[in-house]
Order: sequence, then structure tokens, then C-alpha cells
Amino acid sequence: MTNGWVDMKNTDMMLIMGGNPAENHPCGFKWPIEAKRTRNAKIISVDPRFTRTSAVADLFCQIRAGTDIAFLGGVIRYAIENNRIAKEYLVNFTNAAFIVKPGFQLPGDTDGVFSGFDAKTQTYDKSTWNYASAAGAGKTKMAEVTAYPEPASPPPALALPESLAYDLSLQNPNCVFQLLKKHYSRYTPEMVERITGIPKEQFLKAADLYTSIRKDGDMKKAGTIIYAVGWTQHTFGTQIIRTAAILQLLLGNVGRAGGGVNALRGHSNIQGATDMAGLFDTLPGYLKVPTPGDASFADWMKRLTPKPAKPAPWDSFNYYGNTPKFAVSYLKALYGDAAKKQNGWAFDYLPKVDRNYSWVQLWDDMYNGSVKGMLAFGMNGVAIGPNSKKNIDALKKADFLVVGEIYPDETSEFWKSPGITQDEMKQIQTTVYRLPCAGFAEKDGSFTNSARWLLWKNTALPTPGDARLDQAIVAQIFLKIRELYKKDGGKFPDPILNLTWNYSNPTSPPLAEVLKEINGKALADLEDPATKQQVKAGQQLPGFAWLKDDGTTSCGNWIYSGSFTEAGNQTARRDPSDPSGLGLHPGWGWSWPANRRVLYNRASCDVDGKPWDPTRKQVWWNEGQQKWVGNDVPDFKVDSKPKDHMGPFIMNPEGVGRIFGPLAAFADGPFPEFYEPIESPIDNPLHPGQTHNPVVKRFKTPDDKYATPKDGYTIVCTTYRMTEHYHYWTKNNPMNVQLVPEPFVEIPAELANEMGLRGGEKVKVSSIRGDYIAKAMVTKRIKAMMIDGKKVYQIGFPIHQGYRGIPEDEGKDARTLANLLTPTVVDPNAYTPEFKGFLVKLEKA
Repeated sequence: MTNGWVDMKNTDMMLIMGGNPAENHPCGFKWPIEAKRTRNAKIISVDPRFTRTSAVADLFCQIRAGTDIAFLGGVIRYAIENNRIAKEYLVNFTNAAFIVKPGFQLPGDTDGVFSGFDAKTQTYDKSTWNYASAAGAGKTKMAEVTAYPEPASPPPALALPESLAYDLSLQNPNCVFQLLKKHYSRYTPEMVERITGIPKEQFLKAADLYTSIRKDGDMKKAGTIIYAVGWTQHTFGTQIIRTAAILQLLLGNVGRAGGGVNALRGHSNIQGATDMAGLFDTLPGYLKVPTPGDASFADWMKRLTPKPAKPAPWDSFNYYGNTPKFAVSYLKALYGDAAKKQNGWAFDYLPKVDRNYSWVQLWDDMYNGSVKGMLAFGMNGVAIGPNSKKNIDALKKADFLVVGEIYPDETSEFWKSPGITQDEMKQIQTTVYRLPCAGFAEKDGSFTNSARWLLWKNTALPTPGDARLDQAIVAQIFLKIRELYKKDGGKFPDPILNLTWNYSNPTSPPLAEVLKEINGKALADLEDPATKQQVKAGQQLPGFAWLKDDGTTSCGNWIYSGSFTEAGNQTARRDPSDPSGLGLHPGWGWSWPANRRVLYNRASCDVDGKPWDPTRKQVWWNEGQQKWVGNDVPDFKVDSKPKDHMGPFIMNPEGVGRIFGPLAAFADGPFPEFYEPIESPIDNPLHPGQTHNPVVKRFKTPDDKYATPKDGYTIVCTTYRMTEHYHYWTKNNPMNVQLVPEPFVEIPAELANEMGLRGGEKVKVSSIRGDYIAKAMVTKRIKAMMIDGKKVYQIGFPIHQGYRGIPEDEGKDARTLANLLTPTVVDPNAYTPEFKGFLVKLEKA
């Protein structure tokens, strides 16, 4: 989230798409309701189903799953055509005025792809996806730009012109604003209706309502966009979120109280997992991993560290220019005294990521024999999917599987999944180890919630029986491996032998000590030259502004620096006071970065540093003190005067928000373009010759199959979660099972009538990959849709049940997995599978 849960109470307008917070985030949803109650805020719900969120919305639009970019692109067009944009914000705080290089082409000019596409490799040469230089052609210092290779490795550092050409009138036909206008001019209300199934009149109501906050140039109001995995789980999920970000920049909603682009995380610590490098291509704090092309620490830093790229009269903080400070401090935290300037801070100890190791790719590699085993802790990979049959078949080929869980699950019992005979079981040679782990209430530590708030929790119960803490299991594995390296040597033992492990209990490291290590400490006496504040060697750092690239600081994750200072564990604070009334609660836990609650909050003020809305003052320029002050921590260089025209988006080299994403920022285009899901009932009306995302690749094992309507798969299917169940876990709890004892399929009443189907009858939902059996829930919450002139039905079902159960659901559950149906195909940027919007058949079971 750019903002946070509590901040939603400040909004005047909410667009909720790709999520159903009333049911999936019921505690957090109190804040949108608070905004309705106290501010008369409006909710627009856009969803394939009429949900409980829709029930309290002011306007509901039923959308075909996977067509969100068409809807959002239509709203962008409407905002531009009706002059409902934040002109001053747009010109000064975004790259709308920047001029793009000649030679760049839009999909409307090339029948569905951007300039630079190579159909043979399904990749783009992105050299035209760049700004024009104010110095003129050929006079700009540019790094070589090459196509993004497959298997994917992180893209090279941005090679932007140092001085950018721009047009503040926004009239230059090659400026970002005019290209945006041209690009979405095709997304007419009629086209939106053809693609999404939302009637033109209903779409226009939604577009008019959302953009009404900018009617007649009003800048006081703020609107927020709220989404969840209904957006991320597509082959264009990143670009859906990008479209929302563009709309929010266009309307001047980013950085504002009650504004922003706000992701609702599906689990209590998903945010924390990604912050701490739960992704294969990042290190903690979202530093990009080294690749084989990085021959040295200096080469790595040269690739990762951007230089400012801006109009000459403007200023850019370019905060990622500090990347060497973050990286050196990280390596010092990992390797201590072994990380020295002479050995490039032990850079050679870091693994060099040479290929795509994302979730779906790992299962494909196991299926093909190159991954020999897996440690699965808190991840039920068979149930998670996608294409659960492929994951089961992959595990059959593995040498070993280690599962750390509190219950037996589908992954640990893959070898007896439905359809496997006794003879087949005997042929499976995979050794399965099941380790009893601690449940969430049996361990302490921090959660990082959707709002980026780190909140410490204490242990409530002791672990039962032989169950052990996760860190104790990991520690035992590490210490044993290190012991073997000490005893027997090895090809390259240095990273293992020199890893810091200075915990009071090495066999089960206290997590408070781990958080202190993550926060970072001084390794020598430090002094701030401006304030003269000192930090002595060995003391905890106050925050990431103290990090150095000379080896005098260590820090396990730069964005978490400040979470455990000399004042103690900041994440354990529980001061509920809120002096501003804006829901900031600065003493409740700690939020990254720097306990800042709203990102980019300098954009909450005009170019002169005065709040757009004085009743919701976040930060502002104090002329007397000659610095930025406020109720929130300023997300800005505190002494940068408004007249310096420093951009508020300090992490971008341009200093402004990116409507146009230059060079290697995205694999599939600098503007979002609508493409159909990989399984679609129609060809793409915008360009039938290029129906799908052109850079998305299909897997090629015998288990990887993809359907078309010609195969008889004509119904659009989506999956979702319920309030009563938590993913695949609570089906082991009798109380949860009593609430929802069996799976069901939501089916439009019109479709049920055509089939002669009644509620409660068993149905079989079939994709080209597998079948799912459950009872029919005949409903009017999903209706037939007209998609490009033909009637199309949608159905949906929850994901929670599986082939393991308990006596309470015996005989009520067909013991089939939802993700037997979903396809193995992923977003080319985030590698998230396309769980939403695939094609199925429906018949009586």
C-alpha cells in the first residue's frame, strides 16, 4: 500500500476492483465504511460477482474476469476527454511533460505490440522506450540497451538521458501525455462494453463518479483504488496495477491522505515476506540480486545504481543513488569482518542468479528433473497450484521432500492424491520428511501488514509435543552444514564458514535479536555532520540515513532500519494516540520506511509546498524553519525548498511519477495495453491478430495444456476466498468446517435454467487440465454477459477444500482441488500465475 488501512477513512471516493474486502478483509473494511459514514464517501465496486463489498457500494459493475485494463483504460480516456485531471500535479509531479524518443510506436500503430518486438524470441528491444534528450540526438551518455533475455535475469540499470527534453504545455505530440491520450483514445465506452461486458451506460456512470473528484478543477478531494489478488493473478497483472497507478497520477491522488494505490495482502505477513526477499530476484529491501554478468561489486553497483535523469531546471533526489550504502551494509550484516573493501565486501559470496527461479518455474524444473528436492514450510504447493496435477507429477520425480507444517497437507501426502493406485504409489521413490512446526500463536516475531506496519507479537502458547520453532529447524540445518564444511572442506566453503551467527542461542536464534541485526548497527563511531548527533560503535542505528558504503555500518534490510533502535523494539510499541486525526498513529508499531505512513507525501502539497487540502494536512513547507514538517514523516529531502522543484517521487531517477515506464521497467510495454487472458472466449477486439500478451510464454510439458472455445470450453471461471476459511489451513479445524462444510460452485440462474440444474445438485467443472466436483449454488449474483456480441457466462468457486479433510466434512466433500483447473502461465514481470479468468465446461456430476 502507498497509504494504509486506517487512512481509508480519509477518502472521498473508492474504486474497489480485484478484491472483496468486506469478506476477505472484514476488519480492515471498517475504514472504508467509516469514510462512507463520516465523509459521505462513495464506493464503486467492479467485480465478476455481486459480493458483500458490492452490497454496500454506491455503484456496482459486473466485469468479465481479466478485463480490468480495458475498464481502467476507459476511465483514463474519460478523465482526459472531460478535463477531469490534476493539471498542476500532472505537469510538475509526473513525467507527462517529458518527450519520448522518435521511433517509439504504440500498439494501435503496429497491430497490437509496441515498437521493438521480436516475434521469434517473444521479447522486446526496448531502445525506443526512452526519453528524448535535451542535448539532442547522439549527445547523450547512454548505456547499451539490449533485449530482455530468457530465461529472465534482472534488467540492466536504466540508461536514461541525463537532461530530458520536455514540454510543459503538454502539446508536443511525442510528450508522454499526448502519447497516453492517443493510446487510450481507442478505449471508448463502446469498446469497454465489447471487452468487459459492462453496458456502456453503466460504465459511463462509474467513470463519471470516480473522476467527479476533479470536476471543475477541484483539488481538495482524494480518491483511492483498492485491489487484491483479483488483479495480480493474471498474465498482465503488473500492468493492471500500472494502469491504476497511471489513473491515480492523472487525478493527483498519489501521496494524498485518502488516496493512493492500495494492495490488500492475502495473508498476515505477505508484505513482510517480499520485504525480506521472498522473491527469487531480490535481496532484502528489494535490492536486485547479482547475476553472472556482474563480475565484481563495482559492476553490480554500476548496474543497480541509477543517475538522475530530469529536465535541467528541475531537481531529483534520486534516492536509489544510495544503493552502494544499502548493499555494503547488507554484506557487512551477512559476513561481518570477512566483508572487506579489499575483497569487494565479500561480493563473491553472494549467489549469482542465472535464470528464472520463480514459483511456477521451480515446479517446471522439478517436473523436468533439474530440481531434485524441496523444503516446503508453510507452503502447500500442491493445493496452491497452479495446475496441481503437474505439481503432483513433479513431486513424483523428486528425490526428497521436506514439509514443515502443523497439519498433514496435500503436499506432504501428494503420493496418495486421488487417482493414484496402490501400484503407482509403489513406484514413487520420493522420500518425504514431515517436521512438526510451531503455529503462529506459538512463536513471537513481527508481522508486516498491508499498510507496511511492522507489528511485534508475543508467544501465546508453548509448542506441543515434538513441534519446533521454524528458526530452530533452519538453525539446525545451517549449523550441521557448517560443521560438515569445517570437517570435510569443500569447493567454496567461505560463504558458509564466514556467515555471521552471533546469537545468544545459536541453535534457536531469538527473533528479537534477528530484528536488531536487520535494523543495523554502527561498526565505528559515527556523527551526522549537520546535526552533530553521534552513534557509538556497537549501537543500533536510528535509521537508514546513517548507512555508509565504507564498511562502518551493518544492516540486514535498509528499509527496516529504524525498527529496533537504541530506544528499543519500535515494532512492539502500542501507543494508540493520533494527534492529527488522520489515522497515522505514529506510536503504534513501526512502518517502513522511517515510520512514514503515507508514501510520496510531498505530493500532498502544491508546487509551493502548501497542502492541496488544508483540512487533511500531512506535510508542508515551513518557511520559518526552512524545512519540510508535518504530521507524518516527510517523504522528501527535508531542506529542499519548493523553488528547487525537486520531484516528490524520490525513488525514481526522474523524481516524478512514471506514467510512461521507460526502458527495462516492464517486460511487456511502457504503457499498459489490454490483452486477453491466455484462455479467452473471444479474440482481442482491439487487435484480433495479437490476442494475448505477446511476451507471455507457455510451458511445454505433457501436463501443460491450454484451451480455446473451439475445444468446447466456453465458460469463464474464477476462484476466490471466503471469510469462514483461511486458505488451505482451516479445513482442519472443526469449527470452520461446520461453518462451510463443503465446496460449491456459484452458477448464474440463467445458465442453471438452460441446463435444467437446481441448487444443491452436484456439478462437474472441467478445464482442459482437470475436474472439480461440488454442489451447485444457483445465484443471481452473477449474470450472463454480452462479450463482443455473444453471450458469455461466468462461474466461480472458493479455493479452500482439498483431498485431505476431517470427519466433520466426511461425505460432503468430493476431495478435489480447485487448482487442478488453473493453467501454468505467468505474468512476465512478477511471475504470478493466472489463477483468474480461465475457460471451463460445466455439466451435472
